[in-house]
Amino acid sequence: QVQLVESGGGLVQPGGSLRLSCAASGSIFSIYAMGWYRQAPGKRRELVAKITSGGSRKYADSVKGRFTISRDNAANTVYLQMNSLKSEDTAVYYCNAASGTIADTKDYWGQGTQVTVSS
Repeated sequence: QVQLVESGGGLVQPGGSLRLSCAASGSIFSIYAMGWYRQAPGKRRELVAKITSGGSRKYADSVKGRFTISRDNAANTVYLQMNSLKSEDTAVYYCNAASGTIADTKDYWGQGTQVTVSS
């Protein structure tokens, strides 16, 4: 089992910045990738960014150049630095950990943290 605890959401004005954190605990040795997803009201959950155990990163086109995913292996924590925030970034952001193998993955989710971009 993997437990994920998120923090860092809140209210920010357009053009502002926020940093989300996700601390993993439990069977962390089984995790091969971690990432952030978001879900806006009435929309499907979508991938924002993810980082593999090998350090490869992937971003949604809508956040490229504005968001950066990083990790601190010693702290078992993944971060999402969000800059130049737009109103369309408003959503609940969920941390995800993919464990096992690519062929047989078990997903774990955090509780979600609200990000609201509004003036």
